[in-house]
Amino acid sequence: MTTLNKKAIALLSGGLDSVLAVKLIIDQEIKVVALHFTSPFSSKRDKIKGLQAERAARELGIRLILIHKGMEYVDVVKTPKHGYGKNMNPCIDCRCFMLKKTKELMAKEDAGFVVTGEVLGQRPMSQRRDAIHIIERESGLTGLIVRPLSARHFQPSIPETEGIIDRSRLLNISGRSRETQYKLVKLFNLNEYSSPGGGCLLTDEAFSRKLRDLFFYDKNFNMQDVEFLSIGRHFRLSSDTKLIIGRNETENERLVAHWQKPYILLCPSDFSGPVGIIKGAYTGENIAVSANIIGSYAKYNSNRITLEINNKEPEKHIVNRFDVDIDKLKI
Repeated sequence: MTTLNKKAIALLSGGLDSVLAVKLIIDQEIKVVALHFTSPFSSKRDKIKGLQAERAARELGIRLILIHKGMEYVDVVKTPKHGYGKNMNPCIDCRCFMLKKTKELMAKEDAGFVVTGEVLGQRPMSQRRDAIHIIERESGLTGLIVRPLSARHFQPSIPETEGIIDRSRLLNISGRSRETQYKLVKLFNLNEYSSPGGGCLLTDEAFSRKLRDLFFYDKNFNMQDVEFLSIGRHFRLSSDTKLIIGRNETENERLVAHWQKPYILLCPSDFSGPVGIIKGAYTGENIAVSANIIGSYAKYNSNRITLEINNKEPEKHIVNRFDVDIDKLKI
């Protein structure tokens, strides 16, 4: 006699593995609702994955729930229980966070178990056998996670032992090769999935430097500060002041669009160049250094730099050119 509901919540990133995992469960006539987490640390490519998850859910014919990780997750990244990978990626803690949130949703959705696209040995930090056991235990979902692509490398889950899922129809994929997965998407005629590849900015060395700087210097940072980390070039002017400038027209537009107090907006007045924002002390020295950094990235030969500054009210500043050690200030 089964004690679990014949309904699952599946983590759907929109990537190859998660799409196949859901398909294998749906084909056993089990009702599935998909859950996708968006993150402030998603790369541009991975943010598109959010849309990809929606397209994949439509192709699979299932409902999709979106949850944004938000500041609660930022706190996890700041002090991860299980540490970081090569950069600022707390992969084990990240999986624990998502699965705990999934568990909270199970009662509301009347779901009996969880489905993931995990493949044993595919990711070096979070998909080792020992890490998978830690994640399952700490999420409070011991025995309730089904991994259709690698199921036969693990002890049967409760849905398998209760006969809700036919274990013989689950797979034994392991390692980093996705040869089997690509054969399966052709067999199932699936089109809506994103190609494999890292999409988490926390694995990026340059982004991780900016994040460490934020955690170290700004004890009262907010989500806007976190969002700005993925835009532009960053410079540490002093312990309490940072400058961000756009790298191209798109980033300039984003800085202008998202600018609000307490940030200070700096726009070139009589030349074409990057837009900047300052968070911190509004001093003549900081404005002068910022103006010269902006000028150094512009095709501009004048001995003076004129900026339009939006602080309490718009005003113009004219600053003399001087040499700035950009490499020393750049984060």
